[in-house]
Amino acid sequence: MSKHEPPLKGILVADFTTLLPGPVATLMLAEAGAEVIKVEKPGGEDMRAYPPQWDGISAAFAMLNRGKKSLVVDLRTEAGREAARDLAAKADVLVEQFRPGVMQKHGLGYDELSKINPKLIYCSITGYGQSGPKRDEAGHDLNYIGATGLLSLAPGPADNPVVPPALIADIGGGTFPAVTNILLALIARGKSGKGAYIDVAMADAMFTFAWMALATVHATGKAPRPTSMMTAGGSPRYQIYPTKDGKFVACGALEQKFWTGFCAAIRLAPEFTNDFKNPDATKKAIREIIAKETAAHWKPKLAAADCCATIVATLEEALADEHFVKRGLFAEQISSSAGDKQIPALPVPISPAFRVKGARNYPRIK
Repeated sequence: MSKHEPPLKGILVADFTTLLPGPVATLMLAEAGAEVIKVEKPGGEDMRAYPPQWDGISAAFAMLNRGKKSLVVDLRTEAGREAARDLAAKADVLVEQFRPGVMQKHGLGYDELSKINPKLIYCSITGYGQSGPKRDEAGHDLNYIGATGLLSLAPGPADNPVVPPALIADIGGGTFPAVTNILLALIARGKSGKGAYIDVAMADAMFTFAWMALATVHATGKAPRPTSMMTAGGSPRYQIYPTKDGKFVACGALEQKFWTGFCAAIRLAPEFTNDFKNPDATKKAIREIIAKETAAHWKPKLAAADCCATIVATLEEALADEHFVKRGLFAEQISSSAGDKQIPALPVPISPAFRVKGARNYPRIK
């Protein structure tokens, strides 16, 4: 493959998705060279109006839809449905994110479209999938991680439960499975010449994220209690400890060599270094030690110990971190409508060797 030839060049993607999981999936395909036609309702996708605004449009929309083209279609009309069918007839991949049955209602289901395009790879992203009692149930990310037991493993204090900062189900259960299976389907089509239907349920992959809890319940017959697992708050070795100045130490000293180094760096009393004896006492002792000093005090000591313990960075600090900057995470750009200003594109886990290079626009509607 040529250094300048993106691997998905020549692949046409019909994108019927909105908001987050589908748009990130098709963004990744676009970043790898696919031509993505974003099908939008009259007036455009709702996210175009979301704050914060940049260049007269939602900055989030611009990031999630960089490098795509837009096709305005009213699926409530026969002309709109015909335009959608025409696009699907020549597409390699179709991604949709409606509730089960909506595309079929418009005559755009896989059964209908595969008759006019047998090579079509058709991916549906929903909360609970195309089958099962929950298939028509409304939900968002928090509902999916809640319904699968994942959220129960570490919800925080009962009187002040914590909402996770990442949309795990949307991206981990929607985007990544969609991209993975689309690429697998493209490989399979190269061998068989036939398309495929892909049913992605965002809730399903949440069980993958609960791998250790599943191992525990299957082996012992008992599910782990909230915050009891080593990597979900149960161990002093894997904790977040507040510093004197309101910052935090993220301790991930799981292995014994790292734990020994961490204990030495903070001068933990010997009676607490055996954290299996009384984990709560060890946590309390560490919390008291870390809270006596600032993050600036702990940062060089922990770095010198090389013990998997670091200061939690703010987003601004992370964006300016020399490591991430030098790795080129923020090198790609989104261009404004006039081409006179740019903002960094969303980093996506596509190898730089496979990504389309240079600034790209977000899709405009006429």
